[in-house]
Amino acid sequence: MHGTLPLDATIVAPPISLPPGLSGTRPTIRVPEGAGHFWRKLLAFSGPGYLVAVGYMDPGNWATDIAGGSAYGYALLSVVLLSSLMAMLLQALSARLGIVTGLDLAQACRERYSPPVCAGLWALCEVAIIACDLAEVVGTAIGLQLLFHIPIVVGVCLTAFDTLLVLALQRHGFRKLEAFIVALLIVIAGCFAVELLLARPAVASVLGGFAPSAAILINHDQLYLAIGIIGATVMPHNLYLHSSIVRTRSIRDDVNGIREALKLSSIDSTVALTFAMFINVAILVLAASSFNATGHLAVADIGDAYRLLSPMLGTAAASLLFGIALLASGQNSTVTGTLAGQIVMEGFLDLRIPSWLRRLVTRSLAIVPAVAVAALYGDAGVGKLLVLSQVVLSLQLPFAVVPLVRFTSDRRLMGPFAMGGVVKAAAWIVTFVIIGLNATLLWGML
Repeated sequence: MHGTLPLDATIVAPPISLPPGLSGTRPTIRVPEGAGHFWRKLLAFSGPGYLVAVGYMDPGNWATDIAGGSAYGYALLSVVLLSSLMAMLLQALSARLGIVTGLDLAQACRERYSPPVCAGLWALCEVAIIACDLAEVVGTAIGLQLLFHIPIVVGVCLTAFDTLLVLALQRHGFRKLEAFIVALLIVIAGCFAVELLLARPAVASVLGGFAPSAAILINHDQLYLAIGIIGATVMPHNLYLHSSIVRTRSIRDDVNGIREALKLSSIDSTVALTFAMFINVAILVLAASSFNATGHLAVADIGDAYRLLSPMLGTAAASLLFGIALLASGQNSTVTGTLAGQIVMEGFLDLRIPSWLRRLVTRSLAIVPAVAVAALYGDAGVGKLLVLSQVVLSLQLPFAVVPLVRFTSDRRLMGPFAMGGVVKAAAWIVTFVIIGLNATLLWGML
């Protein structure tokens, strides 16, 4: 295996293959060879980054961005920018691990850590996937309620049928799955482009929000939302997902082929995550300009935001577009959550179960608390549960980031493609920032 390769190895990637359980994600997408085909190659490589980017604009992001924008105006835009830059670096490292070693992050952990450590990492990652699925369940249910007046509890139960959608898409091939994701992303972007045109935010105030503020660290409530934004943006299971699905592209397994694949995958993920960053910026700016600027400082609930947008912006279309984008966001996130769950279980445990059963178990574990909270505390409780799920994701993040940074720094594993110098320093700084913010939050809560 790659852990025994000499440092001067010239070929570090084996014939690339995925676990049999992921039958729709084998390396069957051909990448054109030869010089002069850069744009065709980039087009062939485009896709995995957008599947990953979906997790960076799911309903959990909506909850944290709306709460942050309404309560603190544009101040948390700096956190959106910081978390997006962190995500770009970490996702590039995730793709690097998959392309160079032929292993996803979960498989690499299983090969290099003891069984008890792997079991612990797997359990923590499952908690993160359930927290993410919880956000998708709640977000989709809220979207159904807003658009079709379906009660939250009923909407939560209906999300169980998302499993059928995911399975149908997987059967039609990975490229079709990527096309579906991109189509929904275009719908979300179009809705928010119109929303911002209606809101007409002050450009100077928006730009000022990208400057970091010490108040974020001092104010516990503001820090709580900031960490929620980071948790909603840099999702731990996305690191496992990207390291696997990037291998759906068939590449040459020599040094030049791997180097080219790393370049193309980095462009794919960076462009996709930049797109996701602008969606998050748009949500927070919309909340700041529509709610904070008009004195509505406590709009932390997606339903309240939906109901207030039309009177604030002067047109019924504002709320309608908001609801459509929310529903598209929830459906998009369902697809990537399913894939991540399969990858994590098969990678850590070498355990393969039918994808429908895997999806049903995960979704059931998310539906139960959502139904309970909706029944006991109503819409307000569901909104708070959505933000809490993102904080849980942030607390799980170090347990995925530390192994990723260690593996991609290891020359015995990565050969000449191990990161070093500035990139390595930046990766460890990002790791310690995430750990430090989480520790600060826990200390404040205690």
